Amino acid sequence: MADSRGQASVELVAALPALLLAAAVALQLLVAGYALTLADGAAEAGALALASGGSAAKAARAALPGWARADVAVEVEGGRVTVRLLPPSLLAAVGRRLAVSSSASARPAP
Repeated sequence: MADSRGQASVELVAALPALLLAAAVALQLLVAGYALTLADGAAEAGALALASGGSAAKAARAALPGWARADVAVEVEGGRVTVRLLPPSLLAAVGRRLAVSSSASARPAP
């Protein structure tokens, strides 16, 4: 009968990179979902400001937490406010590919 002491440790060490990769992917997808929620709220805040005669871009940026303000683009076209947000990521290329966008519309104040 072969000696199997340490077999579980060897299997754990072999599987650890795959487990870490799966955890990183899951975390990145959760962060992208959170960024979409933030973009939705910012677009709505911008549309509300636009409807009341204020600055849509300023209101949309103010609706975001500090870390997101550097990675946001706000576009106002007519009564439509579009917010594009890059989620935080360890790899910039991944963050750019997972960029989220949300729009909200309002009638500008007369």
